[in-house]
Amino acid sequence: MSDGSLSQDEIDALLQGTDNIEMETAENAPSPLSNQEKTVFQNLLKDIVESQGSNLSILTGKTVTIGAPEIKLVSREQFIETLPEEIVDVKIDLTEGVVGDHSYFLTIESANTISSLMMGQTGNELDEAALSAVSEAVSQMTGSSATAIGNQIGRMLKTSPPDLKKHEKSQARLPQGDVIVSVEYPFSIEGETPSKLYEVFALSAVKDIASLAGGASAEAQGAEAMAADMPGTATSQPDSGVSNAPFPGNIFGEQGGGMQQTFGQSVGGANIGPSANPPNVQPVQFANLQPSAGSTEQGNIGLLMDVYMEMTVELGRTKKLIKDILGIGEGTIIELDKLAGEPVDILVNHKLIAKGEVVVIDENFGVRVTEIVSPMERMSDLS
Repeated sequence: MSDGSLSQDEIDALLQGTDNIEMETAENAPSPLSNQEKTVFQNLLKDIVESQGSNLSILTGKTVTIGAPEIKLVSREQFIETLPEEIVDVKIDLTEGVVGDHSYFLTIESANTISSLMMGQTGNELDEAALSAVSEAVSQMTGSSATAIGNQIGRMLKTSPPDLKKHEKSQARLPQGDVIVSVEYPFSIEGETPSKLYEVFALSAVKDIASLAGGASAEAQGAEAMAADMPGTATSQPDSGVSNAPFPGNIFGEQGGGMQQTFGQSVGGANIGPSANPPNVQPVQFANLQPSAGSTEQGNIGLLMDVYMEMTVELGRTKKLIKDILGIGEGTIIELDKLAGEPVDILVNHKLIAKGEVVVIDENFGVRVTEIVSPMERMSDLS
C-alpha cells in the first residue's frame, strides 16, 4: 500500500464491518506508548496487586487473589469486544497529581459475590444496596493503588468519587481517544469461579505516570551514585560495626608491621578511652509544676459569654460491621448500648459534662439534668 490506496480485500472487510484489518504504517512511526513506559507502568501495577487483594480479603472475609497485570494498547471497539455482555462499570477518574479518565469493569458474577460477602447475605440481586457495597470495595482498591503509585512518582494522587453503573458492554464508559490502555488481571475469590478484572486508563495519564516514575527512579540512582563518588563519605560495615569515615588525627599506631590501637589520644579535640577525665554528672533540675498561689486568679470570663457551643444529647452508641451498615434499610432496628430508663449523656463540643433523663415539653423532647460530671471525670475523658 505504498500509494496510500486500499486493496480490494480491505475494502470488502470494511464493508462487512470487521475490525480485523491490519493497516500498514510507516516504518519509523512512533508507538503511542514506548516499551520503557509500558515496563515502568507494569512494574508499578505489579507492586500493588497484593495490597489490593488484601483489602478485598478484609472486606469480604474470603481470600481474594489478583494476578499479574497484562497491559494492552487497544482501540475502544477492541476493548469492548473483550468484555462480557453485561458488566458493572465503576468510573473513578484521576483528578489531581495526574489527571485522566480511569475505570474498573467487573463481571456480574464477581460483583454479586463481592456484595453478598460484604453484606453477609447469599443470593442477592445487584440492587442499590449491593451496588453500594461493590462501590465501596472498588473505592478501597483505588485508594490503596493511588497511594502506592503516588509514593512512587512523588505526587499525591486524588480520585473522583466512584460512579457505578450496571449495563451492557456497549454502554461502557471509556476514556476518549483512538487508543486506550487496558489492564487485565486474573481475579479469583476463595470458593468461587475465577474471572477477570478489567481496568482502563487514558493514554495521557499512563504516559504521565510512567514519565514521573522513570524520573524519580533516575533521580534516586543519581543520588546514590553521587554519594558513592564523594570522597570521605562514611560507609558502614555491618559485620564489624566499624565506619570507614576518616578521623582527624591518627588513632592507630604502627608497630612491628601491624596496627596497634592506642586509647586516650585526642579525636576531634575530645579524649577517649581509660585516660579520659570522668564526665561531670549532675542531677537535672526540673521546674516546680505545682500551681502557685497567684495562679488561682481568674480572668474576665465575661469575655466568653457570647461564644456559641454545640450541645448534644446522646441516647446511645453501637458498633456495626460495614456489611451490616450497608444492609440498613427502612424498618431496620438498631440496638444501642444503653438500657431502657438509663440516663442519657449530655455533651458540649463532643465532651461529656452531664447526665439526664428524657422528658416531654409540650410536644417536644427535652432533657432534665440529673447529674453533673465531676471535673476529674471530665479530665479523664480528655486524656
